Amino acid sequence: MKPSRTLLALLGGLFGLAILLGALDALGVRLPDTLHAIWWGLLLVLLATAVVDALRLRRLPSPELQRQLPGNLPLGRWSEVHLTVHHPYAQSAYLDVFDHLPGNMAFEHLPQRVDLHPGEQTTFSYRVKPLQRGHFSFPCCEIGLPSPLRLWHARRYLELPQETRVYPDFARLYGAQLMAVDDWLSQMGVRQQPRRGLGQEFHQLREFRDGDTLRQIDWKATARKRTPIAREYQDERDQQIVFLLDCGRRMRSQDDELAHFDHALNACLLLSYVALRQGDAVGLATFASEQKRFLPPVKGTAQLNVLLNAVYDLRNTQQPADFSAAADALLSRQRRRALVVLVTNLRDEDDQELMAAIKRLGRQHRVLIASLREDVLDTLRNTPVQDFEGALAYCGTVDYLNARADLHERLAAHNVPVIDARPGELGPELVSRYLAWKKAGVI
Repeated sequence: MKPSRTLLALLGGLFGLAILLGALDALGVRLPDTLHAIWWGLLLVLLATAVVDALRLRRLPSPELQRQLPGNLPLGRWSEVHLTVHHPYAQSAYLDVFDHLPGNMAFEHLPQRVDLHPGEQTTFSYRVKPLQRGHFSFPCCEIGLPSPLRLWHARRYLELPQETRVYPDFARLYGAQLMAVDDWLSQMGVRQQPRRGLGQEFHQLREFRDGDTLRQIDWKATARKRTPIAREYQDERDQQIVFLLDCGRRMRSQDDELAHFDHALNACLLLSYVALRQGDAVGLATFASEQKRFLPPVKGTAQLNVLLNAVYDLRNTQQPADFSAAADALLSRQRRRALVVLVTNLRDEDDQELMAAIKRLGRQHRVLIASLREDVLDTLRNTPVQDFEGALAYCGTVDYLNARADLHERLAAHNVPVIDARPGELGPELVSRYLAWKKAGVI
């Protein structure tokens, strides 16, 4: 409990008056004796009133607070948190409220001053933006309660424990269901390639139409119906995709609010969303992590929730990427042929070990390497050289990018496709490549 500005102002006025009376006495100015008596009387009244007000404040019950906190929060997006105040006060009052948030969360509209009215409950809200994935706890809420006469201000802590989970940016995935998938993908920059030929999986029989080929005619059905009947095919739906996710130190780079590792998770979830809607099975395997996780490929939209719960608390580590161990672990668990998407950040030193691991994976699976490229590299390469330090930075950047390009060419020479994209562009690039291969019958 601490004195309010009102009490401090009153005490300041009385002490200022005391200094003035003392100065006048020192100057020999004759003042009535009643002035000193009045001053002491005012001081005693103020002190007595302050003591009574403090006792009333100590006996004043704390209001009850209820927090409406979403159980799941998306990483890097603003979300609303609502607080409701219930109070037994018979007079109007105000309340200063500050909710204690866990670390790595930005917030807006805190603290807030809330007006309380007799017989009413008050609801207000503030915004939070998680900056890190994981499991977080909201321990308590701090309130500033004024005394009935506004002479004191008490700080009280109300236990209000709640927990929430911060997931990758799933709001974008579920929001996409509000629009057609094709329109949504085109807005994100995903371009579907024109179909080449026909799909590989039989869908249905229908009447022959202009533009159908003769090999689509089902002659038995045509003879039975005595009218041309054609077979309709669709893309094969029973495929499997496994993400081989690098959780090591090379994924710790950060160009904006999100680290490369978080961009990689968002890209994997985006492709998972599209593939699951296409009828394919999606799984996940991690390496260079403290707890290696493996989810076998499963079909169905419920698998997206399983993936979210499996990766929301993943942390990238300082461990180096061991591609050989990752390939051996995946081969021992994934027997059926699948599209293995290796998500990492290729470096110029990745050569023999990476090539050997990819060759072993390629004997049984179709492999696609998704490599993240730092935005700062493109910035340095496009920055005009104006001094010696700028020239050194430019030459080092170009040399590093050339070494990466050489590695990509060696991989392409061994029929290993590589997507080299900036973090924010990786998701649309992966979806575009998947849809192109899907329509071409490559997977």
